[in-house]
Amino acid sequence: MIEKIKPSKSEKIIFLFVLILGLFSITSFVLLKNKCLFVKNYDPNKINFKNPNNIAILNVECGNVIIELYPEISPNGVERFKTLIKSYAYDDVAFHRVIKDKLVQAGDVEFGKKGNIDYGKIGTGKSGLGTIKSEVDKDFNYTKGSVGLARSLKYDTEDSQFFIILQDEPLYEGEYTPIGKVIFGLEALKKIKHLNKSEYVLRPDFINTLRLFN
Repeated sequence: MIEKIKPSKSEKIIFLFVLILGLFSITSFVLLKNKCLFVKNYDPNKINFKNPNNIAILNVECGNVIIELYPEISPNGVERFKTLIKSYAYDDVAFHRVIKDKLVQAGDVEFGKKGNIDYGKIGTGKSGLGTIKSEVDKDFNYTKGSVGLARSLKYDTEDSQFFIILQDEPLYEGEYTPIGKVIFGLEALKKIKHLNKSEYVLRPDFINTLRLFN
């Protein structure tokens, strides 16, 4: 008859430690693998908007980003944004410029399309609709979640590119055309891929779709 050997107290402690360590490693791997795990995905159909005609739904990897547009502040800028949305121009376009916890920028519809990115030119592409004049005269506070049109160093060069700020940026006031503000889903933008040593992202994340609510 084989005699059963009972594990000692120290052996039990070591076994328990190894088990806990293994569970911790598996859990950490799952959390790191799924960057969207704790990001809430908002369903726009379950939200009662005051002005549904001025709502845009930006869908990214971690869910929906719901933007309220302000045509009363920047009528030309919002009209350009809506025109490009209606033509599905923003679908599969890269977030080519990302500064962690500060800003995400996308909208280069010429050089930023998935599968056809030109890293040498991204950020300089045009929509084919021409540039529009800057609308910076009306009061607008660039608080966290504000959406603005990007431009070159000169005014009146806005086209298709836009940015969303992830923190308050009072220095942007009077400098960039504001077109709206994120009202739900800002956390999803904080998960957009960034690099530590450069604002411009190699193998970037992309817009899935950008649609008007109505």
